[in-house]
Amino acid sequence: MVSVRIATRGSRLALWQAGWVKAQLERQGARVELVVVETQGDRVGLPFAQMQGQGFFTKAIQDAVLRGEADLAVHSYKDLPSARPEGLEVAAIPPREDPLEVLLVRPEALDEQADKLPLRAGALVGTSAVRRQAQIQGLRPDLSIRELRGNVPTRVEKLKRGEYDAILLAHAGLKRLGLDLSGLYAKVLPPTLVVPAPAQGALALECRSDDLHLKALLQSLDDPQARRTVSAERGLMQKLAGGCQLALGAWAQETQGGLALTAWYGGQLYRALSTTPEAVAEIVFRQIRTENPEVVCESP
Repeated sequence: MVSVRIATRGSRLALWQAGWVKAQLERQGARVELVVVETQGDRVGLPFAQMQGQGFFTKAIQDAVLRGEADLAVHSYKDLPSARPEGLEVAAIPPREDPLEVLLVRPEALDEQADKLPLRAGALVGTSAVRRQAQIQGLRPDLSIRELRGNVPTRVEKLKRGEYDAILLAHAGLKRLGLDLSGLYAKVLPPTLVVPAPAQGALALECRSDDLHLKALLQSLDDPQARRTVSAERGLMQKLAGGCQLALGAWAQETQGGLALTAWYGGQLYRALSTTPEAVAEIVFRQIRTENPEVVCESP
């Protein structure tokens, strides 16, 4: 029987994700255990903008796999920086959950007639993601924004306690956890209004590049459509030399005409259609560079 040790963060969402992968591998006859790893993002309570480096929620997990303390890392793909560590590869991207954003609002802050976002004037919105902060400020300059740290259940509880009027979260995490949102107004935001993070809703199953047996085992979990859309979004992110705190939104979808990519950068929306992830990412990158000449590609 094959044994697989899965490295994961200890948050409720991370454990759900790792547990889902565990169940899939056990169905194939593997014996699986979870190895909980504390990351920099778990230890440090500073706003992300004040933290040094990248990979706040992923590097320690990757290091555990590289040191041989675990065989497989399960990540929220949007947390992975574009730079790839030597010796590791993403062997599978399972079917993707809904990548869109959800706005959760306390009843007293709700205004469904308000422009663009259903929030009363001057409402206090909680989020730590610079991408979300920038898009919210662009949509509604009257809103106040405050840093919001903590795992998904903690953030929802802070909203319920009245520390914020509204918060913005990934729909995928809420769906996976099935949290009690009673007493709150929830609105799924169109991806052209608030563009999600690259790879939002996707998991990355990462193992050592030379672990051929595990890579073969993981192939049954890889979803070609998820890989194509994620490759387009992260391909653009890589060209912008970005990590999870780059103020970039990117959302790809399959259409009859090909792979469509919508991106938000520097306060503007960009769109393109092409046949491959590489091509559509390159087209959007060129559009962004035309409007932002200071942007330089990570690699030639």
